[in-house]
Amino acid sequence: MSCSLKTWVLYLLVVVLAACASSSPDVIRRDDAQRLSLVEDAVVVLVRAVKVESGQTGIGAATGGVVGGIAGYGGGSNQREGQIIGVLAAVAGAAAGNAIERMSNREDAFEIVVQLKNGERRSVVQAKGAEVFASGDAVLLVTSSGKVRVSKAVAAPATPATPEASPAKP
Repeated sequence: MSCSLKTWVLYLLVVVLAACASSSPDVIRRDDAQRLSLVEDAVVVLVRAVKVESGQTGIGAATGGVVGGIAGYGGGSNQREGQIIGVLAAVAGAAAGNAIERMSNREDAFEIVVQLKNGERRSVVQAKGAEVFASGDAVLLVTSSGKVRVSKAVAAPATPATPEASPAKP
């Protein structure tokens, strides 16, 4: 393998592995395990579906351009035609690679607006997870390592009644 081909394979591997990364609220990073988190009670005011788009690296466009250029170069009956077709195919490949990268970097998410007990409102955008939220739901805002996630609040167990004082024995 030539050095440039090894570089392209490495870039493609990085893109594929990055696509496997999870931002689900149901997945906790190892660094966040066994760390103290701030938990606040809140009530859901609004939930709306949004798309989260991560930044583009340009690898999709570059890869598409190279693949298109190589594939197009062999399409002509002579060298001049091959060069023209190669350039056009490289441009088309770059556009297609850019679109593919942009679509692969999008993730369905929710913007969840909550109201805290003190009346303040907060908005959190998080990836779709197993929990479904609706207006009026009791939730917890969990802040850990500067990141916030919304989780359904579990009803607290009833507090046992304090035993009444037994009459004193004479």
